[in-house]
Amino acid sequence: MSIRLQQATPGDIPTIGALAHRIWWAHYPAVIGEVQVRYMLGLMYSHEALQEQMEKGHIFWLVMDGGETIGYLALSNQGEGRFFLHKFYIDNEQRGRGIGRQVFQELLAHYEGLKALRLTVNRQNYKSINFYFRIGFTIECCVDIPIGEGYVMNDFQMLYVPRA
Repeated sequence: MSIRLQQATPGDIPTIGALAHRIWWAHYPAVIGEVQVRYMLGLMYSHEALQEQMEKGHIFWLVMDGGETIGYLALSNQGEGRFFLHKFYIDNEQRGRGIGRQVFQELLAHYEGLKALRLTVNRQNYKSINFYFRIGFTIECCVDIPIGEGYVMNDFQMLYVPRA
């Protein structure tokens, strides 16, 4: 297993979109239901939406295992060593191999000046919440984010602060 991160370009948008659909349909219907999955994929993972995110400064990384793309990340710089992790997804078929922890360490290596990393995660997404606990995140607060069409993301905001 040779996991590495490769910074994504606009040319990688179709790969990110296809992987997002595969991962989301395998994981999220049990958490938020099929109708909301369909809505959120359209909202956040259309070609136009991904392109806009890149243009707004979201830095996308592809998770590579050899020559195969098995996941993706996206984060944005909030200034002064603070970052927000918008996306952290590994293909469901790859779970349980320690890849998530390895990817997180690889990500931290790309951001040596990192002082704080925040993310939001659905409060019913127990597997992901427990993963984030294992790699050092804590729950900072609850956030409810309206996303349109009557949907609200009921999330935990989590915080990672590197040890000195």
